Formats: sequence, C-alpha cells, structure tokens
Amino acid sequence: MAGMIVKEDIEKVRAAADLYDIVSADVTLKSSGSGTFVGLCPFHDEKTPSFSVRPSLGVWHCFGCGLGGDVFGYIEQSENVGFGDAVSVLADKYHIELHYDSNSAVPEQRGSKRSRLLEANEEAQSFFVSQIMSKEALPARKLLGGRNFTQADSERFGCGYAPQGWDNLVRHLSSKGFTQEEMTDAGLARRGQRGVYDYFRGRVTWPIRDSTGRTLGFGARKLYDDDTIQAKYINTPDTQLYRKNQVLYGIDLAKSQIVKKRQVVIVEGYTDVMACHLAGVDTAVATCGTAFGLEHAKIVRRLISDDSLGAVQLVGPVKGSRVVFTFDGDAAGQKAALHAFGLDGSFLTQTFVAVAADNMDPCDLRIERGDEAVRSLVQHAKPLYDFVIDAAIDAFDTQFTTGQMGAVKAVSPVIAQIRDRSLLDLYARKAARRVGVEMEIMNREVMAARRNLHVRDEDAYASRNHRQTLNQIHERGENPSSSMVDRKKLEHQDALMQGYFRIDDAVFICEQQFMGTLIQVPRAVNREMFAQLDESNFTTPVFRSLFQAVDAAGGLPSEDTPQGLWMHNVTKATGPWLQQVINELAVMPLPLPQDDNTSGVRDSAVPESNAAAVQLRPPTVAETQYASELLVRLLDMGYMRRIAVAKRRMNQMVDGPDKFKLLGEITSLETARKDLQAQVYGNTVS
Repeated sequence: MAGMIVKEDIEKVRAAADLYDIVSADVTLKSSGSGTFVGLCPFHDEKTPSFSVRPSLGVWHCFGCGLGGDVFGYIEQSENVGFGDAVSVLADKYHIELHYDSNSAVPEQRGSKRSRLLEANEEAQSFFVSQIMSKEALPARKLLGGRNFTQADSERFGCGYAPQGWDNLVRHLSSKGFTQEEMTDAGLARRGQRGVYDYFRGRVTWPIRDSTGRTLGFGARKLYDDDTIQAKYINTPDTQLYRKNQVLYGIDLAKSQIVKKRQVVIVEGYTDVMACHLAGVDTAVATCGTAFGLEHAKIVRRLISDDSLGAVQLVGPVKGSRVVFTFDGDAAGQKAALHAFGLDGSFLTQTFVAVAADNMDPCDLRIERGDEAVRSLVQHAKPLYDFVIDAAIDAFDTQFTTGQMGAVKAVSPVIAQIRDRSLLDLYARKAARRVGVEMEIMNREVMAARRNLHVRDEDAYASRNHRQTLNQIHERGENPSSSMVDRKKLEHQDALMQGYFRIDDAVFICEQQFMGTLIQVPRAVNREMFAQLDESNFTTPVFRSLFQAVDAAGGLPSEDTPQGLWMHNVTKATGPWLQQVINELAVMPLPLPQDDNTSGVRDSAVPESNAAAVQLRPPTVAETQYASELLVRLLDMGYMRRIAVAKRRMNQMVDGPDKFKLLGEITSLETARKDLQAQVYGNTVS
C-alpha cells in the first residue's frame, strides 16, 4: 500500500508549477493590472469573464461559480482527480520525482492512475506511427496519398496504422510494463472471451490530443471490407481522459492561432483538418465522432474570449473574430447548420457557415482546386443566421402567394429562436423583404413562434456590471492612487463585488482592504504594529475569523517563506469555510499603482527555474504606506472602541479614586490614538 507524498516534494511541485501556463492551456487570459489575469471560467458557462488568476500568489478564483484554490485545486477540478493525482500530474509535467512516506498508509486507488493512462496512449501513438511504413500498412499509405498528403504531412499530424490481428498493441504495451487494466481503462483494448484484444485493428489512426499536446485517445478509419466493425470511423470510447463531447481534433495544433486570430474553423473530419492546416487555415479543428455541442462551444469561447467597448458587449465579427462551420450544402449539412444555429448564443463572436461549390468538403476541395480554394472557402463564409434563414426561404417559390405564406411559416420559427432582441427585428425585416410580404405579417408569425418556443429574451449589447473599474483606470494610463476619487471608487467596487459579506461601509472596506493586502503582500505589513492587533480590532465576523486563522498559522510569515507555502498555510489554518474568502482576497485588485515587478507582464516574469521567483516578494513603497494606513485605521478603531467603553463605565461610576484612575486610562488611550495617527501620517513609519 503506497504512502502519502512527502511534504517537501509537494512544495517542490508547487514552486515549479506555473499557474499562468497551466490555466492558459484552457482559457485565454487577459491582464487586468496588478499581476491579475481574467478570462472565461472553465468550470461553468458564462458570457463575461469572472475567472481571475493571480500567478504570483499561485491562486485562482471565479466570482461567478465560487470555485477557487491553488494550482493543485485547479488540476483537481480540470482533470477530475484527487489531490494526490493532481500532485502527480504536475510532477510528471515538471519532471519532479516524488517520494512517499511508507509510515502513512492511504487507501489503494481503484482503477488506473491518470498519469499511466496518458503514458499508455503516448506509447500506443509511438507504436501506431512505427507501423505506418510497414508492408501491411500499404492501404493506409495509399489512402493518405490519395488525399494529397505526403509522408511528411502524415508525420506532422501523427498519422499511424493499427495492424490487423488480435493483440499486436496489447503485446507491445505489455512489453513496456502496462497492465491489462491500464490498457482497457485507456480505451486501447477490450476484454473478450479469449482475453484482452486490441480495440483498433486494421485502420489508419489519428491521435486526439488536448491543447497541451497530451494524447487522450484516437480516431481510426476503416480500410478493409472484412473489418468486423462496420463503422467507417471509430473513436476511443469515453474514458478518464477522453470524453467525445469535450475534445476537438487538432486543438493542439490550432490553439495558439485561435487565440491570436480570435477565429476558429470547425470542420467535419480528420482529413479536413489536415487539408485546412496545409492550405494555410491554421485555426481548423474537428469534433470526434459526435456533433458539435455545448461543451465544444465552451472550449472555443474560452479560447476566443470576448470583445468589449467600455460597458458595451460587442457580438459581431470584430477585427476578424469569427467561428466558421464548414457544412455540406445538402440536407444533412442544412440539418447540421440548424443544430449549430441552436448553439449560436454560446458564442460572443459572430458565427459563419462556409459551403463549397458542389458540396465538397475541405479535403476534396483541396484535391480538386488547390490550397487557395480552401482559404477562399473560409474567407467568403456566410453568417449562420443568414444561411439558415435563406435555406428556409429558398425551399419555396415566393412568386406565388401560397409560396410566400409557406416561406413565412417556415422561416418565422427560425427567426424566433434568435434570443438577442437587438438582432431579432433586423432579421425579421430582411426576411420580410426577401419573401415580399408586409413586416406586420412576418412580425406576427415570428412573435407567435417565439411565444410557443418559450425563447428567452436577451440583449447582447446591454451594459455589463462587472469588475471593470481597475481595468478601465489602467487602460487610461492612470494609477488608482493618483486620485482619491479613483481609490475610493475601486475600494467601493471591491466591497460590492465580493461574495462573502454583502455590505458597503467604511469599516468593512478598511478591514477588507487590510486583509487583501495581508494575503497578497504580507511583507508590506509592519510587524510591530501588527503585533498590537487582536480580534477585537475587527467588527466583521469573517475578517475576525480570518485574523484568528492567520494568528493560528504563526502570524506574519518570515521573508524567506515561499509564496505558495504562505497561501497554503493560511488556507489550511482557516479550513474549507474561509477558503473562498481567501481566494477572493488574493485576486482582489488593490487601489495602488502598478510596479514593474507586479504589473503582471508575462515577458518580465522571473524564470521558474529561479528559486527566488517563488519567495514572498518585497513590497513597494506604496504598498508599505497603504498597509500602514490601514493598520492605523484598525488600531485607531480599536482605541476608539475601548475609549467609548471606558467612558460608558466612567459615567456609571460614583466619584472617587476608581473613577479618577479610569479617567487617566482614557487620557492615555486618547494620547496613544493621536500618536498612532501621527506615526503614519507624519511619515515616521518605515
């Protein structure tokens, strides 16, 4: 029975893991100033970014769904694994050897470890590629060659060959130390009456990878008439790694260009992806054995992200941003377009349809007419709304009255499904003109269909209430501390947007900002002044509990404490109840000027191999001053409360020595309060 991973190795992995790189494999992140990045949450569907990442602190948090944590927590959520497996996944990624404490036994894991399934898939990919040049694989090479793919092209896309026979791959993987359970759990083998046998046999193979290049499964095409599986294409069955509604073939090759161009081209097959990329359409991806669905749409949206102009959301094809589907022009293609039409609300950019002449797919188009024809197909794509609406109208002869009414009845349910009311009226007017009927007739049918379909009314151009204050300040080239107006605006914005205590007042703001500064830049906090604090200085229950937790964790950390360990210790001391509070405070923007070391510019980041990069960073002058101001306010409020309590007691006492003594205590407290204020505002605090 394996033991637990030793703490030292966990901290090595934490220090080596680059949270920005890990998260940006799934989400397009944009800097929002002060070292924080924002994007669309990978764990719930949203239209405006509420997912924040603070790489310097090793923390992420979503203000939409409430999830958050450190780098291990992100892997746990994204990979659907436990803590131990999350550590193992990152250890493999950063080539760190893990050691286990044999004295701390843990229950054995059921099923295969995720890391072993990934290794099995990589080994299977190597095996398939090694077989493509064999004598038996001649039909596979002919198929690829017949589609104008050279040997170099096949190597670029990882094309391979699964040999005929019963257990060629099984025997190869066994020789590499993989168990039969690992092979079946990876979807590479199946169990039969005669034992374990290869799932892929006598077929051309394509590796299906995630955006980081890890092989999750395979697609395979039939080559022989005597194949016992009749389906032309088969894919890896759903496994721990591979879920057909959450993978896109070619995403590993296309991701960087999708993010850069904010454009994706969705085709229907593996060879179509190859043809597009070879023709210069380097944003092409394909679904694997299933129709393009909501989960695929989420992947695409997180990479493309959104456009905004102030508080206005832009939903049109801005700066070339678009999602392009390639469909056949036949009935099946129109059906697929209607399915995509139902998903169009999932995209913030405009969705287009590209249909080639003679209904050729991109691969056939490249064979018949060359690379330029493929590029032209994508460039001249038609907006999806127009494609579907025109298809409905074109089914009728509108020169006759009966044809006109038929077209109205056919197109009105389609237009009715457009949830954005700013577009609904425009498309209804366009359709009415094209059919040749009065707008009143078209509008009546559309609204009736809209009621019957229970379509939710939306306004894509509505103002967004989101955490944009800091972004807008930095975009104007200003520092939030350059004016008290901007500082107060951001402080109140922080108070409004947090999810743990719905109140906005001066006391709460002071406590919130101090705790945010303490979590993010603990070295900015004056140790002598911090030592004077106790739980009575906090009136907000959540911050009082958080202060107690920090005290239980040992108080302020030493200067050589790793950043990740500081966050871990505080989170561990608070327990699960306050984890969301800590995560929100960690990514909360402080109303301070950006410094070169904290601006969040990735190019200037310290290389991860440098151990100093993970230590608590020294504070800026502004951060130290701000922390001292907040400390003074907290201590001052503490003095104020004690003075008020003492005065109430004194008012209830009879004249005498005790009352005179209490008066002296009040005088001392008032003097100490004035001295405290003079410390920071007189610039005597270092």
